[in-house]
Amino acid sequence: MVETRQARYFVAVAEELHFGRAAERLQMSQPPLSQAIKQLEQQLGCELLHRTQRSVALSPAGAVFLDHCRALIRRAEEAEAAARRAATGRGGRLSLGAVASAFSWPLPLVLERFHETVPDVEIRAREVDTHEAAAGLLDRSLDWAIVRQTAPVRGTTATSLLADRFVAALPLHHPAADAAGPLDLADLAGNPWVWLHRQISPDYYDAMAAMCRAAGFSPVPAHWARSVTSQIAMVECGLGVTIVPAAASASHPAVRFRPLRHATATIDLTAMTRSNPGALAERLTAIATQLTTAQAPPPHD
Repeated sequence: MVETRQARYFVAVAEELHFGRAAERLQMSQPPLSQAIKQLEQQLGCELLHRTQRSVALSPAGAVFLDHCRALIRRAEEAEAAARRAATGRGGRLSLGAVASAFSWPLPLVLERFHETVPDVEIRAREVDTHEAAAGLLDRSLDWAIVRQTAPVRGTTATSLLADRFVAALPLHHPAADAAGPLDLADLAGNPWVWLHRQISPDYYDAMAAMCRAAGFSPVPAHWARSVTSQIAMVECGLGVTIVPAAASASHPAVRFRPLRHATATIDLTAMTRSNPGALAERLTAIATQLTTAQAPPPHD
């Protein structure tokens, strides 16, 4: 495989067509340069330069090789520049994962602001369940994640963005959909419930279960969802009721979201990174923290 150093040597000789001038340009002596070109020709198994005592000329193979050497040098320089930009948070690629509901809020605001500050960063995004985030960060398939709370995982850092309260999600035809004031969660005990598997988000599941136990009942789930977004979609279909984080309730006109009386449980919206996250992930966390503090979803009346 041709090295960048070899490509630079050959380009200098091919452009100068003189070993002495090429050596001066490379700030080296002529004998090592001549030897390097000979070794390159031996490596490739062809003559790149026609040499006489008075002149140096490109061979047909050398003319083709010159174009590729220039491209190799250019790509190497671009790679170096990209690495420097990424090291200072001014370029590169960032792989992020998020629970489905975060793609409605707050990610649109966060990514818009992020692109305003670092427009040359490429974002790769995918939906993840909360329990998948830490593994993705540790195996480096993710650089940043936004999830519904999580227990600390060695090698990662979790930053709370918002302590989100729960609200009831009801179909439009539900008797309590248009009632005034907060609901008592116990009033929903006998309804068909839309529930979430614990393996998807253990903290979220436990918070839901604890709220229902505190209200004096344990719901029997009739329908099972894999995300907050699909919970709300099932309610929208009229299948049952559920409780969801308030931040997930935006832009769902076919569902009534009602505040809950005496409900104090919250679930954190959390940004996760590796313990040594890098400048880009740190900047994304800073923007997310700022925006979720300044532009939290409005309360439900």
